[in-house]
Amino acid sequence: MRRRRAERRDVLPDPKYGNKLVTKFVNMIMEKGKKSTAERIVYGAMDIISEKAGNKNSIEVLQKAFDNSRPLLEVKPRRVGGATYQIPIEVKSDRGVSISMRWIRDFARQKKGRPMYEKLAEEIMEAYKGQGSAMKKREDMHKMAEANKAFAHYRW
Repeated sequence: MRRRRAERRDVLPDPKYGNKLVTKFVNMIMEKGKKSTAERIVYGAMDIISEKAGNKNSIEVLQKAFDNSRPLLEVKPRRVGGATYQIPIEVKSDRGVSISMRWIRDFARQKKGRPMYEKLAEEIMEAYKGQGSAMKKREDMHKMAEANKAFAHYRW
C-alpha cells in the first residue's frame, strides 16, 4: 500500500528580485548545497540579460524564456500485454516549468570555455527568442508525442 502523497513545499521569494521563480531556478542550479554560489551564477546571468535586453525587465525575460521552452506534451511509457507503448500526455504547468528550467541548466552546463553565468545568460536569451537547444528539445518532444498519438487511448 502506498503512503500519503507528499505535500508541496512553498519556496520563499529570493532576496534580490522578490520572485519565487528565481528562487526555484537558484535551487535548480545549486550543486552540493552551495546556495551562495548558485545565487551568484543566477544573479550574474540576470545582470547580463538586463544589459542585453535593454529596457526589458530581466524577470520578464526569464519568465518568457521558461514559458517558450516549456513542453505542453510528453510521452510516458506504458506496458500493455508485453509491449511498451509511448503514450502522449499533457504536462501540468508547474512540471513544464521545472522541465524547462532543467533543460536550460543542462544545455548551459554542456557549453565549454566560459563562466557559467555567461553560458546561462546566453541559453536564457536563446529560449526567450524562441531558438536554442532547449527549444529544439521541446520541438523534439512534441514531435515524439505527435508520432505516438495513435496510442493515446492507452492513457489511464
